[in-house]
Amino acid sequence: MHTEQELLELMRSGESDRVEFKPSTAQGTAIRRAICAFANDLEDRGDSGLIFVGLSDDGSCAGSNNPDEDQQKLSNWALGGDILPLPDVEIYPREIEGCSIVVVEIRPHAEPPVRYQGQVWVRVGTTNRRATPEQEQRLAERRRGGDLPFDHRPAAGLEWGDLDLDYFEREYLPNAVAPQVLEENKRSLEDQLLALRFLTKGHVNHGALLVLGHDPAAHIPGAYLQFLRIDGTELGDPIKDEKTLTGALPGIMGQLDTLLEMHVQVAVDIEASHREQRKPDYPVVALQQLARNALIHRTYEGTHAPVRIYWFNDRVEMHNPGGLYGQVTSGNFGKGVTDYRNPLIAEAMHVLGYVQRFGFGVPLARRHLRNNGNPEPDFQFEPTYVAVTVRAAE
Repeated sequence: MHTEQELLELMRSGESDRVEFKPSTAQGTAIRRAICAFANDLEDRGDSGLIFVGLSDDGSCAGSNNPDEDQQKLSNWALGGDILPLPDVEIYPREIEGCSIVVVEIRPHAEPPVRYQGQVWVRVGTTNRRATPEQEQRLAERRRGGDLPFDHRPAAGLEWGDLDLDYFEREYLPNAVAPQVLEENKRSLEDQLLALRFLTKGHVNHGALLVLGHDPAAHIPGAYLQFLRIDGTELGDPIKDEKTLTGALPGIMGQLDTLLEMHVQVAVDIEASHREQRKPDYPVVALQQLARNALIHRTYEGTHAPVRIYWFNDRVEMHNPGGLYGQVTSGNFGKGVTDYRNPLIAEAMHVLGYVQRFGFGVPLARRHLRNNGNPEPDFQFEPTYVAVTVRAAE
């Protein structure tokens, strides 16, 4: 975070390759493009880019009438999922020389290129422009090679034949990249995989295997989901249904959606008005959100355990390997604070529509449970796993 003196000097210097002025949040699209452009740091300066919201183009004070509201709006724009991978931003209100502003500070991303709605934007002088294919290639080749998360690391022994490249071209590309960009950029398949972070130093990485692989569990033993439907309330009671869901994560999530819908039971209540009220024992959306959360945030290192779902007569339990990660704690869990053990997987699931907005899955599940009459979900956090218990509606 910059000091007040540093901010004042930048304001007085006017717009530049690292500073942009916006009179208000009314220019939402332009602000999001600027965030994307600064995150890409095309010239590799290593300095943060800053957007001053509340300053006119000439640097005069336009002012923010509601800094708290503007700060929240800007945070939603930066971290809601329209810009991927998620930018590293700090957003804070300031009053400098009597002018109320909100500062958006964007640090260069370690894993460019960053896209806004499928398009790469870069900063050229004082303007934000769509990246040319050559500029995008420069960004892809500049990624940091040091301490990468698991899903960005090369997967030893993997070949392109281990990936479903037809699915990548048919389903993933059209969702990840704007149509006009695909039409204009006649790129090789290797360049497309590289641009979307599925290659690291020219090699297929673990994220590519988990999202696009024919058989991820053959290389990562715990990369599957175990489902048990138990006729009772204890693990030792008879098993009514048992499924092992394997394959790439999009396929597992699709199979799981069908499985959850099959096992939800709907009761029919006749009110005094004789209108039928259909009420499920569990809202499917809540179970989907919690299960997807488990699949995305689990650890794949140091364990061969799968994600497990135990469906009892009175409750559903979900267990995923790996404790809470990064800045997420038991105190702020499910309150919009996000951090990603597997950022490439999280991005891919957003691209494919399984995640609508980052940090929103658990609050959405809680809302659907509450509206359906279910008790609050009970989360258990341990160093090596996270579990959630959802109890049936009464």
